Amino acid sequence: MSRSTDAAAVEAANTAFYEAMETGDFERVSDLWLDDGATPITCVHPGWPVLTGRGEVLRSYALIMANTEYIQFFLTDLKISLAGRTAVVTCTENILSGGPAEDGAELGPLVGQLVVATNVFRHTSDGWKIWSHHASPVLTETEENEDGDPGTNEA
Repeated sequence: MSRSTDAAAVEAANTAFYEAMETGDFERVSDLWLDDGATPITCVHPGWPVLTGRGEVLRSYALIMANTEYIQFFLTDLKISLAGRTAVVTCTENILSGGPAEDGAELGPLVGQLVVATNVFRHTSDGWKIWSHHASPVLTETEENEDGDPGTNEA
């Protein structure tokens, strides 16, 4: 495969991962993760400890999907780096999500979140699979505090 073909395949696998999350397709999310029996996968969700192994990682996605009524990802700043059978994708996840509805509403309140993510892929006989996902919240600057120093919004 050429580098441009590999890059396109990695981008397609990365997009499929976020689309599977949006549609709540746990089976597809599971299928996109590396499962070679020898290489442990890892995942860090914003504010969570490192999760290691298919059991822990996939349980986390099942938990997130069960407790998220609506989620949509708008990916920006996407960059793909290739090194042999490994690919690193960095991007900004502009997330719009909603929790359970209250008082008979169709959907709970929507919340926006900005997260930077690194997704590491390995090429297998079944295509590019996620080896590691690490996501961290972006702290946005707020107005200057009383000392004249810019503050951050840590909520």
